[in-house]
Amino acid sequence: MTQKTTIIKQTVFIPAKPIDIYNALIDEGKHIEFTGSKASIDPKVGGRFTTWDGYIFGKNLTLEKGKKIIQEWQTTEWPDFPPSIVEFSFNKKGDGTELIMIHSKVPIEQAESYRQGWIDFYWEPLKKYFTKK
Repeated sequence: MTQKTTIIKQTVFIPAKPIDIYNALIDEGKHIEFTGSKASIDPKVGGRFTTWDGYIFGKNLTLEKGKKIIQEWQTTEWPDFPPSIVEFSFNKKGDGTELIMIHSKVPIEQAESYRQGWIDFYWEPLKKYFTKK
């Protein structure tokens, strides 16, 4: 049986510097602050992480400060599939950052839920977090 997967690609503008958004995603304390949920993040290549009270977990594959994060990523609801890959790229744009997220190898039956989840649980809270600062 072949495992059907898809790719989610989202581009969002965040009113902050690329390094600040990078840090919010990879620094445990900042991640907890903007999401309001428990996280444990080892901010090095090969380091493991859990976010959203253990719902999301994975491993950091590539870390380029203020430029790029690539992670193996899955959730407690993941089917019997290998981990997906999430890539965040940060591009300075005016007084903020264009964040491009490519989430590949997503189980097709869960894609719509994750597509909306990125918006509700990451992009909107990040915008609010940086608007308050």
